[in-house]
Amino acid sequence: MKIGVVLGSIRDTRKGELVAQWVLDQSSARDDAEFELIDLASFDVPLLTSATLPAQANRSYDNEQVTAWSKAIDACDAYVFVTPEYNHGVPGGFKNAVDSLGPEWQSKPVGLVSYGADGGVRAVEHWRQILANFHMIVVRQQVSLLLFSEFTENGLKLEDRRAGELTMLFDQVVSTAKRCA
Repeated sequence: MKIGVVLGSIRDTRKGELVAQWVLDQSSARDDAEFELIDLASFDVPLLTSATLPAQANRSYDNEQVTAWSKAIDACDAYVFVTPEYNHGVPGGFKNAVDSLGPEWQSKPVGLVSYGADGGVRAVEHWRQILANFHMIVVRQQVSLLLFSEFTENGLKLEDRRAGELTMLFDQVVSTAKRCA
């Protein structure tokens, strides 16, 4: 089973790289799935302007960056989204990239690891509504990191409970993916 850890921030000075690396480090102790980083910033997905609806494109896109993004996403059985919260919502670049695809997401499980001033909880709630459109199964467990107390100049300084929260998220994503396979 392959789980994509999708780093959803494309900002130049993003903190998401620290979070995604922590998620990958924690996943290395598991033997029930392979975890792979999918860094949205490396795909340079353009704004969705195609006249063809992604759900009707049959995975055949008119842009090479979208096609590469499609292949990376389609290769996974499930996902862990690493998402910031911007202005009480989801980041625009990440939302655009999700919207640029269709069947690649269909009915797959996803766990949400967020960060922001209030832990990114509003972005998580928005993602739950958005991903329901793809019949994705968003697991109940989430990890919400606090921007002002768990991020330092020297990296992450996470609360002790975070590793356990992430383990539970992994457990839920893996077990849901097995049921969906």
